[in-house]
Amino acid sequence: MKLKSKIKSALFVAFVLAIVGSITPGCNGGSSNNSSSDSTATNSDDKTLLGAGSTFVYPLFSKQFSEYNKQTGLKINYQSIGSGGGILQLTNKTVDFGDSDAPLNDEQAQKIGVPVLHIPMCSGAVVISYNLPEVKDTLNLSPEVLADIFLGKITRWNDAKIAAINKGIQLPATAIVIAHRSDGSGTTNIFTDYLSKVNDEWKSKVGKGTAVNWPIGLGGKGNEGVAGLIKQTPGGIGYIELAYAIQNKMAFAKVQNKAGNFIAPSIASTSAASNVQLPADSKIFLGNTDAAEGYPISGFTWALIYQEQAYNKRSEQKAQNLVKLLWWNIHEGQQYCEGLHYAPLSPAAVAVAEAILKSATFNGKPVFNGKPVLQ
Repeated sequence: MKLKSKIKSALFVAFVLAIVGSITPGCNGGSSNNSSSDSTATNSDDKTLLGAGSTFVYPLFSKQFSEYNKQTGLKINYQSIGSGGGILQLTNKTVDFGDSDAPLNDEQAQKIGVPVLHIPMCSGAVVISYNLPEVKDTLNLSPEVLADIFLGKITRWNDAKIAAINKGIQLPATAIVIAHRSDGSGTTNIFTDYLSKVNDEWKSKVGKGTAVNWPIGLGGKGNEGVAGLIKQTPGGIGYIELAYAIQNKMAFAKVQNKAGNFIAPSIASTSAASNVQLPADSKIFLGNTDAAEGYPISGFTWALIYQEQAYNKRSEQKAQNLVKLLWWNIHEGQQYCEGLHYAPLSPAAVAVAEAILKSATFNGKPVFNGKPVLQ
């Protein structure tokens, strides 16, 4: 009996291991935060692309990649790990593309050592979300008040400075609890770039970047983590991507722009902020826009790829699949932006993105090769 029992146990373990071994993480545009040693851009599977980076763009990428998979059969595994993580994985060549809400800085570019293309995917708003259930009206926040809150100088919601720009709203004496990103984040870069433009004290004491030394607050990983902290904390305030705030039914403020108008984040106000002339490399910050109807805390998100695609024994087919995908993203894929609260690329931005993609090469020859990229 004991022998039979041992045999049954062994067979059961083997059966379970066989099932586990057959499961593959994150396909069809799904997110997987668990990368394995063989999940690298060097794998020979030309029918799968690996990406990682921005949590800001993840809701849009999930939809785009799922639709693209239905049309072409190509699988895209995108890890929503933050812009800093995406840049690191691109640097280590463990993904086919990264995505960042901030262009590479000089240190990151030097570490990679070869040209990296920045292809704009869309633009989006970074909203200031707060947890004050007793306040039913939408709060106004000015640049001065916003900087003072995140510097730790304004500590309660009924502070006179907040009350002065929210006449008629009964503000509670609840303590303010700051939520910010704990990981390297392009969303952080957009927000801190804005604060550095509108407040000299912030610029000198904290500055801008994908990661900064926060004067005060609790850290959460990804837009998801910050949204979770705000929702769980009475009096909480933090910065998250618009889609996360809407999907989680979270309150968010109107922010005063350079023209003096208090602007609610929306597709229209984000589009107004991004209606600017792009440089040829597309690297531009949209914060503190001059547009009178523009929302002042917004920015582009960029797909990042190596300009020369012949590396790590990659196939030319994989390079073509990557360029085709990103070409589709900036054309047909734009139809999914508005429904998920992102601002589609303007025609001028699409033209810049096209020119950048056409500069991608394989062994020195254009991947685009003068032929239509889409079949």
